[in-house]
Amino acid sequence: MKKCRLLVMACLLCLSQVQAQEKKIFNETDQQKEQRLSWWTHDRFGMFIHWGLYSLPARHEWVKNRERLTDSAYQPYFDRFNPDLYNPREWARMAREAGMKYAVITTKHHEGFCLFDSKFTTYKATNTAAGKDLIKEWVDAFRAEGLKVGFYYSLIDWHHPDFTIDEMHPQRPTDPKKYEQLNKGRDMAKYRTYLYNQVKELMTNYGKIDMLWTDFSYPGEHGKGHEDWGSIELLKMVRKLQPGIIVNNRLDLESYADGGDFVTPEQYKVASWPTKNGKRIPWETCQTFSGSWGYHRDETSWKDNKQLLVLLIESVSKGGNLLLNVGPTARGLFDTRAQDRLKGMGDWMLVNGRSVYGCTQAPDHIKRPENSLLTYNPATKRLYVHLLDYPLQRFELPDMKGKVKYAQFLHDGSEIRMSNTEGGAVALDLPVHKPGVEIPVIELILE
Repeated sequence: MKKCRLLVMACLLCLSQVQAQEKKIFNETDQQKEQRLSWWTHDRFGMFIHWGLYSLPARHEWVKNRERLTDSAYQPYFDRFNPDLYNPREWARMAREAGMKYAVITTKHHEGFCLFDSKFTTYKATNTAAGKDLIKEWVDAFRAEGLKVGFYYSLIDWHHPDFTIDEMHPQRPTDPKKYEQLNKGRDMAKYRTYLYNQVKELMTNYGKIDMLWTDFSYPGEHGKGHEDWGSIELLKMVRKLQPGIIVNNRLDLESYADGGDFVTPEQYKVASWPTKNGKRIPWETCQTFSGSWGYHRDETSWKDNKQLLVLLIESVSKGGNLLLNVGPTARGLFDTRAQDRLKGMGDWMLVNGRSVYGCTQAPDHIKRPENSLLTYNPATKRLYVHLLDYPLQRFELPDMKGKVKYAQFLHDGSEIRMSNTEGGAVALDLPVHKPGVEIPVIELILE
């Protein structure tokens, strides 16, 4: 009898764990979600844009936090914000020519400054020398280039008087006992209303919005999480106002199966396709050209074109997306270094984009040759071999005998002769000289 009771208890525990895993906010099936995300999982490559007052000090977008600046010390940047060279049509053109298919811009970052014309604050671009809603122009310009549009919105606000001082705040105390004293008169309920009102503006004043990128939660004694943001109700409001929208996973709703549409590994490469409860999940890595998201004049650790292309290809090879960031200058231009990288990626994407769009991780039974990355298009049944280190003439594809109809270089469509080996591999006869592209791609039409 005791064994039976233990068995029943174990079964109940397993059932409760399964139910907890399946806890949901919305009545959406896996197939419906897959359809809602289908454009995004196809397009794979987007532009992130971090722009705000921090472009004036030009020493990292967290400058207010890092240097513990007060509102009054930060005010000169608001007073002098004048992006007189801002031309979002040029931004959109560069994004499209780089091969990007969607873009996400910071409508408000942690500093609290709004690039859009919000009715609920005076701390906005319309009250600076810019004198206009910068987001409206941006949306129109990017839509005109055929790109999907997304809004980044900071849940954090270091300028709002009701946002309670926490471990991330510029005015955080060194003595934890002083939090209560510093927060006298501050009311997170009032800030939460402000947050809701601004997100509602963003979801209603700019037409169809394809993505909302909220940022970020840090639950704990002196942090903030879903209760502070009212995350469930916020997400419900967003999905009601924009039914087809995609929302990231930074609302601190991990206990819900649908608390976020995709995970967001930041500034690192994943070892393999991320999973949850043993199931592969949608993901997108957000990355910078250098070590800063906002414009950083003196930052020098810029990735070169090959590193950036590998970042994109490797993300797709593991079933993910790349959201690559640009930090415009205070005058509204893309840094010349960013322009150079975008052009380099665009040159490669022009002829090799077919190995990215609509592609994903190769089937598990296909072995990856050394010094290469594989992507696969399940709709066309084409396998793409990205040659990271160009080999000497003979290149073998293990265990592919009888599985390849035709082989060609993707950049020019030129045939690559192939033969079978006794070991079951397909041997490709490559030219001695590497083709004139940063990373050559072999397109294999499979049986």
